[in-house]
Amino acid sequence: MKDIHKLLKAITQLTTTIETNYPELYRSLDENPMTIPSTAHPHIDKELMQEYLESLKELLSHHLDTHKNI
Repeated sequence: MKDIHKLLKAITQLTTTIETNYPELYRSLDENPMTIPSTAHPHIDKELMQEYLESLKELLSHHLDTHKNI
């Protein structure tokens, strides 16, 4: 259970960083298919949370790579 709490904390911190420092990227998070459950009561586990955290990191990394010259 502690691992899930650590992942949730990391997701929250990264999301807050994106919201604060990259508002143009934050707006697109709501449209990310990873955030839209396909079932009424999705099962969320450690692996799924880890995948979501990694997808956020990749999204930010791609944004920084493609916008660093602007």
